[in-house]
Amino acid sequence: MTDEKTLLLPGDPGFAELDPTPTEEAPPPRVLSRRAALRLGALGIGGVALAGAGATLGPSLADRGLLSSDGLFSAAAAGLTDLVYLEVFPTSPLVLKPFNDELPVPKPARPESRSEYSGWAKPPGPGDGQQNSLGNERHQKWCSDVGYADPVVYKFDLRVAPHTFTTSDVLPIDKNGRPIVSYDADGKTYAAGTTRKLPPSTIYGFNGTFPGPMINAEYGKPVLVRFENHLDENPYGLDRQDFGTKDLSFLTHLHNGHTAPESDGNPHYAMRNGPKHEGYRPGMFCDNLYLNWPAGGDSREKQSFFWFHDHRMDQTGSNVYKGLVGLYPIYDPEGGLDMGDERQGLRLPGVRKDNSDGSFEVDYDIPLAFSDFRFDDGVTTHKDIHDGEGDFPAAGNPKTHPEWWGKTFYKHFPNHGFVGDVFTVNGTAYPVMEVKRRKYRFRFLDASISRIYDFTLMSSTQGPKSAVSLGYGGDELQGQYRIPDGQQCMQFTQIASDGGLLPFAVKRDNFELWPAKRREMIIDFTRYVDGSPTKKGDVIYLTNTMKMPDGRMWTASKRFSPDPRYKVPVIKFVIGDDAADDSVVPPSNQPLRALPPLPTNWKTLLDNRLVFEVQRGSTIGETEWLVNGRPFDPAAPATSLKNPAGKTPLAQQKVNSFALWEIRNGGGGWVHPFHLHMEEHRTVMRNGKDVTGGGGTAHPDDVSREDLIALDPSESVIVYRGFRDFTGQYVAHCHNLAHEDHSMMFGWEITP
Repeated sequence: MTDEKTLLLPGDPGFAELDPTPTEEAPPPRVLSRRAALRLGALGIGGVALAGAGATLGPSLADRGLLSSDGLFSAAAAGLTDLVYLEVFPTSPLVLKPFNDELPVPKPARPESRSEYSGWAKPPGPGDGQQNSLGNERHQKWCSDVGYADPVVYKFDLRVAPHTFTTSDVLPIDKNGRPIVSYDADGKTYAAGTTRKLPPSTIYGFNGTFPGPMINAEYGKPVLVRFENHLDENPYGLDRQDFGTKDLSFLTHLHNGHTAPESDGNPHYAMRNGPKHEGYRPGMFCDNLYLNWPAGGDSREKQSFFWFHDHRMDQTGSNVYKGLVGLYPIYDPEGGLDMGDERQGLRLPGVRKDNSDGSFEVDYDIPLAFSDFRFDDGVTTHKDIHDGEGDFPAAGNPKTHPEWWGKTFYKHFPNHGFVGDVFTVNGTAYPVMEVKRRKYRFRFLDASISRIYDFTLMSSTQGPKSAVSLGYGGDELQGQYRIPDGQQCMQFTQIASDGGLLPFAVKRDNFELWPAKRREMIIDFTRYVDGSPTKKGDVIYLTNTMKMPDGRMWTASKRFSPDPRYKVPVIKFVIGDDAADDSVVPPSNQPLRALPPLPTNWKTLLDNRLVFEVQRGSTIGETEWLVNGRPFDPAAPATSLKNPAGKTPLAQQKVNSFALWEIRNGGGGWVHPFHLHMEEHRTVMRNGKDVTGGGGTAHPDDVSREDLIALDPSESVIVYRGFRDFTGQYVAHCHNLAHEDHSMMFGWEITP
């Protein structure tokens, strides 16, 4: 018998000996819908879930050590969640011809003309009732309030559409890499070893694309986007599959725009002040106003790369995974500093072309949105607590979906996090990009649900080999391909992080990219790290070296148990012709953008800091991920753990104030990318150590401005942040979106 870990294709010796019978995993237990589960409370969740799994708890959970005095399940019960909700995912079909599909480079969206939007039945504007279709909201600040002209107006429709991730042939395989049978929507079965094409997957997309539109924005020129919900329409007659919000509602968050709460797209505000439910439903619209105005009017607070995504409560992860992602580079024309023109200011790579409608394009300035996916094998069960309608939608009804073979697979439970085994960039699996022999600016975005990446630029003589052909199986198949002989060949020059331009450019051999984080890098394709020149036809692979088999954390990274064999190529760059290049790589001693100063007495604020601990709870069910021991409550701001005066303070801050917040990782061997809406922060302490001087930390971006805190296991981070310009409700949450969707979020407020 041929070794089962060796990939055999049709016609290879020994191919016929492989067992073509798929192994169907055990179905998940009977479970409840989220709303029903939350009504029943922790006891109901645990009782029903365990009963569905065939377990009997008996009348006294407390006597068995499974229920704590406050009604939450104890740590002893936490392990039962893992037993009840099995983390069973399909193995995606193997992409047989990677690095042949061209990398899609989004074109900037074109705005609506004034004559067009002024004729809308409800045109945008600053008056009462003009912010959304419900007529119950107005913009807290209009453009004229900050001395700007009226906004450039865009209209994006949320639509159902098909999306193809690869044009390559694929081979259906099992978790050991052996060829297996496959299916189609008409019920036909294909024998093991039959190569196929992936069918289009159903997406929800802004304007029906994934990723959605890109807006090239500028400071000083506000943008208003009308998001209009057409998700009830299905012109292609697509099967919607079983993930994505069932009521087809949405909220859109510009991550991390300095934005008033009615345009911020968070459920904390929407449920209390907006549509009075989780989001805007089919037929509704909202006008999100992005002033493109820095916090406090301070130019040092300017950023350079946003993205927008769905933020509907309980379903952010599934809606983002289903396609609701858009891009928003933002340039700074002040003094020509960073306006997309490499002949001015900092002379960062970019050749700008202005259009007559006020939009503009920038060549050699490329956004890269990374997402990982799984594709259905037709035999893995789907039903979990989120599926269907009613109180008991999934009870007794676990199903496989052979008709969804090759389409995107998503599972809400268990809620540790969702990692895919096929890596995509701008919606395409393993793309190729021909680059000119010159410098480029790349804007990196991790749009994955849970996966963290660590990127290195590598050369390879032998080229990519499938993980199956190298003898790997199970979780080692994630990423599908490796370059065993890969060696670093180029460096990155980092110029920006979440919060915009760094104080100084930094050379990097590699860098981590956590969910929702952005990093901007210059890559010089004219020469290698040893100084030798490149030539036409040379190949460089952007390679992920972080092994992360599940949503808990990495098992191997450059700074944690490195695995020298884990080199997964994600993009193939091919060197093309020479091109004119007026850009400059900033030297390490050239200032880019100064940081807003910290007060010299910032340590005196420590006693009054607000403290929030993120933790895995001990309940069995939906409210597993908590902040300060409690699930997200959209009705009220959270309370801080710190209690200096005998009264635990609410998460409230006065407008135009500054404060220290501490975010703690409650442990358990998890990492959490924790995101704070509204303003960027400065990290001042990590694990009790002052990091304001830089150095001595595994997170080099601590010296910059950020909107997301990278929390390693059991870490504590203290940040300094402002609360300027707007009042109202905002949220903070883990950007492992499976954690956010299962209650690791809290509301906070800026008060007059």
